Amino acid sequence: MGAAVFFGCAGIAFGPALALVLLTVAAEPLRVIVLVAGAFFWLVSLLLASLIWFVSVHLSDREDAKLQYGLLIFGAAVSVLLQEAFRFAYFKLLKKADEGLATISEDGRSPISLRQMAYVSGLSFGIISGVFSVINILADSIGPGIVGIHGDSPYYFITSAFLTMALVLLHTFWGVIFFDACEKRRYWCLGLVVASHLLTSGLTFLNPWYEASLVPIFIITLCTGLWAFFTAGGSFRNILKCLSCKQEDDSRVMMYSALQVPFED
Repeated sequence: MGAAVFFGCAGIAFGPALALVLLTVAAEPLRVIVLVAGAFFWLVSLLLASLIWFVSVHLSDREDAKLQYGLLIFGAAVSVLLQEAFRFAYFKLLKKADEGLATISEDGRSPISLRQMAYVSGLSFGIISGVFSVINILADSIGPGIVGIHGDSPYYFITSAFLTMALVLLHTFWGVIFFDACEKRRYWCLGLVVASHLLTSGLTFLNPWYEASLVPIFIITLCTGLWAFFTAGGSFRNILKCLSCKQEDDSRVMMYSALQVPFED
């Protein structure tokens, strides 16, 4: 039973991310590099946030339960702000790299677009964030023990898996929106990304009241996904074309005679 819970929850949490990596990232070396570097940036932000929280706890009264709970909320907020700060730093780095790649390329264009880097960097933030948020829970799911035997919620593992899946997708969407906002200097979009990240993190403190946390987080995920879709250039017409699986007839006529190489005598 423990193995079934482990693999089931792992599939829920990381199944969509694994599919995205295999289908859109793994075959492109530059995207793989952006993915790994993005994970490193997120890890540095986590390290700094952990140090701040660790120092604040040791400088406070450990016997005061309310204070410690407040410091936990403070640590989560600091972590979110540091993640977004390092997302901005990663954007600046990738922007410089994009300019360098365009300079050395033969046609003067970068082999990877900024939107592609935004998507891959967001995916990397989401994957590494999901790994650190659920890895201990997955380890405990193997056993021994049964969740809920002492009156706790029996849905702890599967709820954590769905929350992790939403978090991975949210980071991917936030990456697309954040990079576009930085490129176009839309500061209100940056503010909304940070605010939605803080809200999502804050909703997790409502657990184990899962109805109050899981449902709003998935609503935020859906809305943010639609926002990222349109930010990346998507439209309802593209969705309808994808669902209909029909190809448009090409009405353009190509004059092959004008493209033929003249015969040599």
